[in-house]
Amino acid sequence: MYVLICGAGLIGRTLAQNLVKLGHTIAIIDIDPAACRYARDRLGVMAFEGSAVSTEVLNEAGIRKTDVVCSALRQDALNLAIVSLAKHYKVPYIISRMRHRDFELPLRQAGANRIISTVDLAVSTMVNAVEYPQVESMMHFEQGQIEVLKLAIPSQCHIVGRSIAEIAQDSRFPLSSLIIGYQPHPHLNLMIPNGTTILEPDSTVLVATKPETLHPVIDFLQECVPATDPKH
Repeated sequence: MYVLICGAGLIGRTLAQNLVKLGHTIAIIDIDPAACRYARDRLGVMAFEGSAVSTEVLNEAGIRKTDVVCSALRQDALNLAIVSLAKHYKVPYIISRMRHRDFELPLRQAGANRIISTVDLAVSTMVNAVEYPQVESMMHFEQGQIEVLKLAIPSQCHIVGRSIAEIAQDSRFPLSSLIIGYQPHPHLNLMIPNGTTILEPDSTVLVATKPETLHPVIDFLQECVPATDPKH
């Protein structure tokens, strides 16, 4: 896809670098000549010097052929203007960064398909790290109605050696939860498990659950048995 990124700051540059690795064609707009040179020389992407709210610069950067616009500027008002312009040029998919919650409704009304709140994202990540230190990562879906967490399985855990089907049938495993991913070892790729998949020691699982069952799921999946237990 042809992706146009407005803003060559840390977020814009990192986004461009990752999208290039995925095989997308990337163009960046920024008013800073040094940032544009960095994007060209170090990231290997097209960079257009100027304001991202200038129709002249947008047309030079190929706004009419763009598949996705990512507005990653620090100023919400400028991101709002870029979203409006991208909508005017009939860009199929528009993503905007947002710092202040007051801009969420205006951005949606202007045509943003996705809004990424950098403050909310950082705070949510820190809260999860405090509340669930044993969870490697956690994502929220549908305004927090569904949680997906990545959790390591200790070597002495009671579920080691059991199948996914056996775990699902355990009365202590919350009914509103599902193991949707499995990584046997850190150097192996994440896989989609089935009922016959056997959990190995020191493996990792992805679990989808409801917010109210987060603690029960974590407690169940990480419950350990004494090392002298004859079953282990």
